[in-house]
Amino acid sequence: MNEPLRQALLRARLREDDVAARLGVDPKTVRRWLNGRTPYSHNRAAIAELVGTDEAELWPDAGGPLAARSRPEELGTVYPHRWAVPREVWARLFGSAEQEIAILAYSALFLAEDAGILRIIADKGRAGVSVRIALGDPDGPNIAERGEEEGIGDAMAAKIRNALTLYRPLGTVENIEIGLHRTVLYNSVYRADDQVMVNQHTYGVPAAQAPVFCLRNADSEMAALYLDSFERVWVSSAPLG
Repeated sequence: MNEPLRQALLRARLREDDVAARLGVDPKTVRRWLNGRTPYSHNRAAIAELVGTDEAELWPDAGGPLAARSRPEELGTVYPHRWAVPREVWARLFGSAEQEIAILAYSALFLAEDAGILRIIADKGRAGVSVRIALGDPDGPNIAERGEEEGIGDAMAAKIRNALTLYRPLGTVENIEIGLHRTVLYNSVYRADDQVMVNQHTYGVPAAQAPVFCLRNADSEMAALYLDSFERVWVSSAPLG
């Protein structure tokens, strides 16, 4: 029996069926996890987010002793793909912001298409939270190049234009700014106060397929690198007209 997992589910008031439904697995699979079987890494990450605890507390031996010793303290959950990050994680990230939200991406269309998350961001702006969203200029040469790299050509610019149509109403909300950048992105960055999620970019691979890792301390050395990058891009961005 995985007692830490059982206790975590009890605290989160989650049943086996609840976990199965959210992760898209059979309830018998969840039962096997409770009985001691170790889930695959993406399921471990998803469960840890569901119950609000560190993966290492539920499966301390999954990464081996060396991984446990070398893991930076500020590094939280690691997802193998952006699509593996549960929707609840994004909602909780932006919903937790009390001072600042920052988004740096080419399109972040997956967020723009979620009316609930847009509502969260809008409500945060009205509540006084500073929100800055930096998206790619669809007419920029780097966007055309990225589209070619991913094998989707002009569809990359079209994705950004679709996203801008959905994000544009946020620009009318107090404390929310939207800018367009012409920067080559090596990572997309999503910040809410002290929490930072980094979506890595890989040559020829859509961002949704690339890994995401979470940093829990915006003042840490790792997080500072990505946040400094955001600030440099933001300074060079043009306001969305």
